[in-house]
Amino acid sequence: MTLEYLQNYWWLLISVLGGILVFLLFVQGGQSMIYGLGRTPGRRDMIIDAMGSKWELTFTTLVTFGGAFFASFPLYYSTCFGGAYWLWILVLFSFVLQAVSYEYRRKKGNVYGTRTYDAFLFFNGSIGVILLGEAVAMYFFGGEFTVNRGNLLQAGSPVISQWAPSHGFEAIFNWRNFTLGLAVLFLARMQASLYMMNRLGHTGDDSTFAALKRAALINGGVFVVLFLAFLAILFTYTGYDVVSEDGHTVSVTKATCKYFTNMTRDWWELVTLLFGVVAVLYGLLRSVLAKRFTAGVWFTGIGTFLAVIALFWAAGYGDTAFLPSLTDPMSSLTIRNSSSSLFTLKAMSYASIFIPFVLAYIFYVWRQMDRKH
Repeated sequence: MTLEYLQNYWWLLISVLGGILVFLLFVQGGQSMIYGLGRTPGRRDMIIDAMGSKWELTFTTLVTFGGAFFASFPLYYSTCFGGAYWLWILVLFSFVLQAVSYEYRRKKGNVYGTRTYDAFLFFNGSIGVILLGEAVAMYFFGGEFTVNRGNLLQAGSPVISQWAPSHGFEAIFNWRNFTLGLAVLFLARMQASLYMMNRLGHTGDDSTFAALKRAALINGGVFVVLFLAFLAILFTYTGYDVVSEDGHTVSVTKATCKYFTNMTRDWWELVTLLFGVVAVLYGLLRSVLAKRFTAGVWFTGIGTFLAVIALFWAAGYGDTAFLPSLTDPMSSLTIRNSSSSLFTLKAMSYASIFIPFVLAYIFYVWRQMDRKH
């Protein structure tokens, strides 16, 4: 197991975790529909019951995703979390509000009332998802930071990475990042509608089922438009070709249509993306056109997973900067210059053997929660 092999392996694992996380964001998507679909107390309780049985899985996957990034590519972790902290603090704050809300929303005597916790859930389901999508968009469109490893020798300020004075606010208001953030939000809302259709499939509540079908059509249509716009922006964007040697960046040059070139050169990335898009469209269209099709969420879920991992591959593989620096291109982060040591990656690779058991546990917990609700 060479260092390069392990770097590729761990980026693959992070891609898988990212794909699972984006699928599980249907929980947040459902929370964002509290004030729309959930206009009546009955429907609002339906949304809370459906999403409340799965929120721990999303939270756990997010923590696992962050932990895997920290262990395998620590320079990325320190650069983003230590520099663009406004973006990440808002994301984490929204997930803390989610956990508190599900814990205390229905407890008798809570001093804030149910409406306050509903507002917290809406914030996590809308703003939190948009911000998380914008954080992922930075893998392609970059951030304003510099990296200087020599700073470790500075006793007064041993800080490797330095961010722009706005500390992540500029990433939040970047229109390219915002496009993906909105796309992820409407994807989550679409999948939440399909998931609740799946849960209501055995009941006779035709009016709620019809409302969910309309919600899936509207949110799915907006998602398709936004995602196609994001792909058009991404495939025409000028990225960086990075040459690395022994974990150090030797040269960085601009490359027109870098991510489209990556996908056409490494054809398996493009094929995976296309399969994902087709699966999402099939699940959506069959769900809204058929009289009572309830398995659409599984097709869109698999499609989402495939599309996300394909985008992660385009960002990390092919001598590409998965976090380009807009301030100093030589500071751009790649899987070669930001990874842990050979010993650390090798030791963690043995531990990764247990990942299938973790996935099996998630599947088991999912089934048990469905039986109780």
